Amino acid sequence: QVQLVESGGGLAQAGGSLRLSCAASGRTFSGYAMGWFRQAAGKEREFVARISRSGDSAYYAESVKGRFTISRDNAKSTVYLQMNSLKPEDTAVYYCAVYKGAGSYDYWGQGTQVTVSS
Repeated sequence: QVQLVESGGGLAQAGGSLRLSCAASGRTFSGYAMGWFRQAAGKEREFVARISRSGDSAYYAESVKGRFTISRDNAKSTVYLQMNSLKPEDTAVYYCAVYKGAGSYDYWGQGTQVTVSS
């Protein structure tokens, strides 16, 4: 069992930055690849980024590539999402989750709200 707690959301202006954190507890954090997702009001949840267990590889949705950076600190059992050049369309609840392979994720956090004003 893994417990995930997201933090760092809030209100930002377009063009601004926010850094999200996802703290994990339970099983060995370094044994899991991790992902970030987001869900805007009235829309389906969408993939944002994924990072490998060691942190040496990352994947991004086209909509955030070049603006967002996913990273992790296995010593702190935490994964981060640095969001720069924010746009109003980035407004959503952001969730982290454990990647189980074959496109499957589990152990979702409660989410953190990000609101970007124009």
